Amino acid sequence: MGNHTQVSEFILLGLSEQPLYRQMLFSLAFGLYLIGCTGNLLTILAIVRDPHLHSPMYFFLSNLSLLDICFTSTTIPKMLVNHLCGNTTISFSACLAQMYLFIAFGAADSILLSTMAYDRYLAICCPLHYVTIMSILRCASLVLIPWISANLISMVHTILMTRLSFCTNRLPHFFCDINALIKLACSDTQVNEMLVLVLGGPVVLIPFVCIMMSYTPIAVAVWKVPSAQGRWKAFSTCGSHLCVVSLFYGTIIGVYFNPASTHTTQKNGRHVRTTMVPAMLNPSHLTHREPRSVRVPSGDFSVESLC
Repeated sequence: MGNHTQVSEFILLGLSEQPLYRQMLFSLAFGLYLIGCTGNLLTILAIVRDPHLHSPMYFFLSNLSLLDICFTSTTIPKMLVNHLCGNTTISFSACLAQMYLFIAFGAADSILLSTMAYDRYLAICCPLHYVTIMSILRCASLVLIPWISANLISMVHTILMTRLSFCTNRLPHFFCDINALIKLACSDTQVNEMLVLVLGGPVVLIPFVCIMMSYTPIAVAVWKVPSAQGRWKAFSTCGSHLCVVSLFYGTIIGVYFNPASTHTTQKNGRHVRTTMVPAMLNPSHLTHREPRSVRVPSGDFSVESLC
């Protein structure tokens, strides 16, 4: 099955061979990257500077914003530089590093989204116990778990990738995606492919199921709000968050868990959507109606502002 070679660098073929389409994607990616990074950075700064926002919900939001910046910065800047400079090569070690970071930040993002849904569930459905349950130690643990778990998963994939030999160094992608690299290998990739499902499946499906389970009682609680206007505001805001979640998880499932998938221009375009759009929308959707404060001790509690 071809010659087994140990490549020293890969040639990233990018999103499209058509110059006009490539220029359009470059402009789109550049604009979305600036909007996403700026929005997430401003979110972090606002939370850090305002003492009123030093609460569990905003603590998770600031961590999600940091993850989004890291997640997009792992792939998009390299793609933009390659387009401007015309240099589409990336060293083998840099390629592995990019793959490691992309998997780690993406997995941590996925797990943290479910953590935030759990936090919202507690705030809305268990308001009297919220402050007691969401202690500083509990919040720190809920943030550390995604980071540690994601890095362990990424480390396993990266170590296994170093054991492969490759038939060619022409990578039909704009970054070092694990599935694209596996398809270039001449050596046996059964273990790699199995672990993409075994390790990747739970990271995507379990958080997604947890989010849906968290939002079911939230929806019931919001439905009981007496004011029709209040119900509409709460549902519209929750719906915005669920749209981001659905876009993030739906695209990942479509790209990474389809056995017959090939890396076409359309599929690479979906990678851009997975990387850029949720990161750009998170600041606006998640901060649009986050609770101004969770005033549980005094009993001043509003479901409308907690979704």
